[in-house]
Amino acid sequence: MADLRFDDRVAVITGGGRGLGRAHALLLASRGCKVVVNDPGVSMAGDATDEGPAEALAAEIRAMGGEAVANTDSVATPEGGKAIIGAALDAFGRIDVLIHSAGNVRRGSLCELSYADFTSVLDVHLKGAYHVVREAFPLMMAQGYGRIVLTSSINGLYGKSDNVTYAMCKAGFMGLSNTAAIEGQHANVKSNLIVPAAVTRMSEGIDTSQFPPMEPEQVAPMVGYLCHESCMASGEMFVAMGGRLARARVTENAGAFRKDWSLEQVAQQIVTIREGGDTLAFPPVPDGQLEHLLYGFGMIRRETAAL
Repeated sequence: MADLRFDDRVAVITGGGRGLGRAHALLLASRGCKVVVNDPGVSMAGDATDEGPAEALAAEIRAMGGEAVANTDSVATPEGGKAIIGAALDAFGRIDVLIHSAGNVRRGSLCELSYADFTSVLDVHLKGAYHVVREAFPLMMAQGYGRIVLTSSINGLYGKSDNVTYAMCKAGFMGLSNTAAIEGQHANVKSNLIVPAAVTRMSEGIDTSQFPPMEPEQVAPMVGYLCHESCMASGEMFVAMGGRLARARVTENAGAFRKDWSLEQVAQQIVTIREGGDTLAFPPVPDGQLEHLLYGFGMIRRETAAL
């Protein structure tokens, strides 16, 4: 198989200076991609520091013979999102790939988390994703090509104690990515989620001593594929952890039907409601929400006719 390359493509990577974003930037740059490394160099809590990871990585890529520029705007505001995408247009004239890897962490339980900490994480993760997608998506649609990868988390799929805002935001990416995939499907604009697990700055405070090797570089090839023109997937979620790659899905079971339910009947049939019938998965693209509705309509008609 020929090498998969990104010659003449332009990628913007938020949170690109360190961790997962850095691994993605280095891989794409090594395959000919022009890269905008966005990273304001803040701490994991989102506080300002004197670090300059975006500039350092952009210089490293250029020293390797690649093309890269640094950007230090924050994804947390609409103005920041516009400036980040504008950096790609100013430097390279276009944007083909958007990877949203920017993130911060402010931990706290549902009983204790302050609204200030809630808002800080929401602004960077979820609003930040929207701010950059909103700016990049029309450009991708107009040129008839684009690849979007949003960085979700197992915390978004399964929840996480003492990290509620992070889990909420990572779950919210599903709606944004799926909508971009649906709206972009006739313009060769594809959007997917990566659900990674790697030991990075995000792991601070967690005992990782018994973990197997889980490096950001083990996640980057899956992300690279989702960014490539040959990518077949859109509106999907992919797990990447220590060498394991897999697809994650939202599923339903067929459940149970009655024309009218009483509270007591729900209680009596709860096992069937929770577990009965076939396992169903409705891919978002081309129109999973319609397939969901049509399945329900068909079940209602069949069961009603049998009464």
